[in-house]
Amino acid sequence: MSDDSLQAVYRILDASVNRAGEGLRTLEEFSRFVLNDSDTTAQLKSIRHDLTAAIALLDRQSLLLARDTPGDVGTTISVESERSRGDLGGVIAAAAARTQQSLRVIEEYSKTIQPAAGERIEQVRYRCYELCAALELRSSRNRRHDKLDQAQLYVLIDAGLSEQSFVQSVQALCNAGVDILQLRDRQCDDRTLYLRSRVGSQIARENDTLFIVNDRADLASAADADGVHVGQDELPANAARQIVGPNRLIGVSTHDVQQVHDAITAGADYIGCGPVFAGATKQFDDYVGTDFLRAVHDEPKSRPLPAFAIGGIDADNVDQVRATGFHRIAVTGAIRDAADPTATVAQLKHLLSADHVSS
Repeated sequence: MSDDSLQAVYRILDASVNRAGEGLRTLEEFSRFVLNDSDTTAQLKSIRHDLTAAIALLDRQSLLLARDTPGDVGTTISVESERSRGDLGGVIAAAAARTQQSLRVIEEYSKTIQPAAGERIEQVRYRCYELCAALELRSSRNRRHDKLDQAQLYVLIDAGLSEQSFVQSVQALCNAGVDILQLRDRQCDDRTLYLRSRVGSQIARENDTLFIVNDRADLASAADADGVHVGQDELPANAARQIVGPNRLIGVSTHDVQQVHDAITAGADYIGCGPVFAGATKQFDDYVGTDFLRAVHDEPKSRPLPAFAIGGIDADNVDQVRATGFHRIAVTGAIRDAADPTATVAQLKHLLSADHVSS
């Protein structure tokens, strides 16, 4: 190998070592301060130390002498996605990719000057693959649960007359500040539901909004939605969990207190409670009314979980819902039939807010 080529190899290795170390440290801080996971933090620290030990087989002085940041043409090249991160999941995904790519580069180029270093880096890289995948999955779950915990306004939508109208509706509702969207359309074929779920999930994710698919755990998983919502006559929550996995949300409709306890036992992440009032979307033989909401609110539970009041709720009766202790609602007609859906979203969120005083 010529001197120029050797210098270039050391320059590549130096840059990649720095990138790998930065990526690992980013992952380690997430594990330590966000997840509070001492085991994963210790594993990441061990990987960092093993990386350092492998790099020690290379000539340190040659690495430092090869460094030429002012002459690096890559420092002036960037893409828009590098300038922002939508959430912690984006931070972790970027750090994981940076770490794994850098380790592969180090492994390949170190083989040309010190094969033993390449062999040790290969072992580090394989350990990183498993750990990075686990962290990405946990960061997605963390994002979904954080958003769910903060959610107050949940809106059910149909598939629309066309993909264009559906996209426009989803984007408008996200822009308006809806916390969760659920696609519910019993008239649609599976392919259309899948395509709508996929594009809806993408738009919602870009706008920090959760996207849920009604009933169909298979479509929720295939479309990479944030979760699935099931009723009392659909797949049980624990069975749905086998399809959507541990990191997606599962919601369950409940109509009495025992069903609330059953949903919790089955592993639901949130519940819908109703129907509270008569509405234009679905007709029922019985309406549970606000007494049920009050009973759910006051009932001791084995674990707390978000509960959304649903059924005929609008700006005229939301104060009755709040009076029961509920501060989360799921609506359909209140938004769908509104002359100005954006204004109605803002009105409902204000009425649900802690600083709103009921008359």
